Amino acid sequence: MAPAPPPLAELEGAQLSILRRIEELERRLLPEQLASVSISSPRSRDRDVDGGGVAGESTVARLSGILRTLGVREFEFRRVPADYYCRTLEYRMECLGAHSTEHLCKSIVMVNTQAPANITDCSDRNNSKYYVVVIQYTAKLNAENIKNYLYTLNGGKIPKKKFNMRLAPEEESKKLTGFVHNAVTCIGMVSDIPVILDEAIVKLDPDFFWLGGGEVDLKLGIRTPQFISAIRPFVVSCSM
Repeated sequence: MAPAPPPLAELEGAQLSILRRIEELERRLLPEQLASVSISSPRSRDRDVDGGGVAGESTVARLSGILRTLGVREFEFRRVPADYYCRTLEYRMECLGAHSTEHLCKSIVMVNTQAPANITDCSDRNNSKYYVVVIQYTAKLNAENIKNYLYTLNGGKIPKKKFNMRLAPEEESKKLTGFVHNAVTCIGMVSDIPVILDEAIVKLDPDFFWLGGGEVDLKLGIRTPQFISAIRPFVVSCSM
């Protein structure tokens, strides 16, 4: 009896591994800075999704254009297998060619549930109703530190009890960012939501981390200093 063929997910992983090796060889042979690169798995192609951008324009093209306009030159887009979120962080690290699992990050929308009645949007960057927090997958969010930071940021003029940061409901997050769960990124959001970057990410070596790329199977890798220059996040020690 002939042996059973390997699962499709394993074939996708093997092909992605080959593509990564080819890219690494190209980088060594061509001493250029990283540019926008999109690597597709066999069943994934650049495409627009619900809330993903202008009709007829792929998510990669739209977000790449925004990044270049913001002066970002060192970034990559990579497709991942369909079972990406069902697998370990080590597997995800291998899929992306990340330096470590600590370099895998996510963007989550948080809402201040105790904000005064007149604070309903993101017009006041220092006292916004919503914030996007970028944190490592290996870390645990410390909402209390964010609360203390915002209280200090506003000079203590707003009572501390008026800050209570909680995870925003999924539908609310989608409405504000334009991205679905597991696809949220800080680039090209529908609303101008201020961003909080965990200090631990800034300390990563090398300074190139990965986060959502606008679609569930699309991830964005970016150089930390350029991310900070383009997005102007608040850098806060908000993990444990």
